[in-house]
Amino acid sequence: MKTSKYGVGENVRYTAAAVSRPGAMGIYTVVRVLPLESDEQSYRIKNSTENYERVARESQLDPGS
Repeated sequence: MKTSKYGVGENVRYTAAAVSRPGAMGIYTVVRVLPLESDEQSYRIKNSTENYERVARESQLDPGS
């Protein structure tokens, strides 16, 4: 069973896909680890400057500061 690389409450750096708005990139907090539905773990993340959460794949995240 694969374990999640990041945990709830952990800060991560989100690198948006090339088709996403560059303004979306930055430091986010992991709000929830989503159930594994494919080969890659997904997370709900939240930036303190936004009123909504995003879903990001593990490959789009790096350790935050």
